[in-house]
Amino acid sequence: MPITKTQKKREPLWKEWDRLAQKKGVHHAVLTTTGDTYTGDWYDNKKNGKGNQIWRKTGAVYDGDWKDDNRHGYGVYSVMRSGILVKEYAGGWKNDKKHGYGTNYYSTDEYYEGEWYAGKRSGWGRMYYSDGSVYEGEWYNDQCHGNGLLRLANNNRFEGSWANNMKNGTGKFIFLDKGQTLSGHWKDDIAKCGSLEDFDREHAPSPPVFPIPQCTVMNPANVLKKAAEELT
Repeated sequence: MPITKTQKKREPLWKEWDRLAQKKGVHHAVLTTTGDTYTGDWYDNKKNGKGNQIWRKTGAVYDGDWKDDNRHGYGVYSVMRSGILVKEYAGGWKNDKKHGYGTNYYSTDEYYEGEWYAGKRSGWGRMYYSDGSVYEGEWYNDQCHGNGLLRLANNNRFEGSWANNMKNGTGKFIFLDKGQTLSGHWKDDIAKCGSLEDFDREHAPSPPVFPIPQCTVMNPANVLKKAAEELT
């Protein structure tokens, strides 16, 4: 029997059923077997566009952009803390990780705003700590790394080089409470060599009783330079 034109075009039923089952369009809500729910845009059976995801186990919520089932673009991620839903991160995402510029709230009085790379603080950023101190500068792999300024709660500050979350390299520590400045070289948060100078001590809140005696070393700049070279 010859095959008709209609029979040639006919496809297996499973293909038609698969097309009908495809999640595609706007604001389609889906409940997974784990109890998680997603409401938003779909394309090619994946989360694409704007959408809201709720994780049943933790109560966490993400509201923002999606691409191929991953958080991608701009979005806000909120978590449960002491039974209250609070915002933890707002900013850029890429491949389901924090990426680009965003703000992360670690607690009510501790947060970071700045650049992210693959889920970690990397680039330029400002970190506000719960003890009142603030670090502003370069980050790498979730640590202070590069040039940065640390301002303590009492307004004393360090400006210089950082590595592995510690002062490393040349820098200057300004003691505003004493009216003194320590310029030198640091290694793993410890000042190894440097020069201490008075400045505006008459207006400092708690200056030392005696001023710093005059340095009598010949060519002190070269002495400090040689000591710094030996530490690097």
